[in-house]
Amino acid sequence: MPRAKNRVASRTRRKKIMKLAKGYFGRRKNVYTVAKNAVEKGLVYAYRDRKQKKRKFRALWIQRINAGARQYGMSYSEFMGKVGKANVSINRKVLADLAMNHPEAFKAVVDAVK
Repeated sequence: MPRAKNRVASRTRRKKIMKLAKGYFGRRKNVYTVAKNAVEKGLVYAYRDRKQKKRKFRALWIQRINAGARQYGMSYSEFMGKVGKANVSINRKVLADLAMNHPEAFKAVVDAVK
């Protein structure tokens, strides 16, 4: 007969994995060894995508600022260069929101840096 080693801790560890696997399809939700692999892979994706989310949002902001700046005859790089020289301390997130939702405020920023 195998020797038992601390059932309390091992049961807790398994329950933690099974709780994370809740909502998965098929054996991933109720077989520990399969669930463990699925949860580990999911956590790897979550870690990676937290970084990618930042990249994707920055790219989206740049596209929106570019579209807004081109309405006033400037490219994105030209606009951001002038924003830097004019010491306008508005980040890309706010500039993108202005370009998208408040075009008159964005026009004021463009006029300030021209």
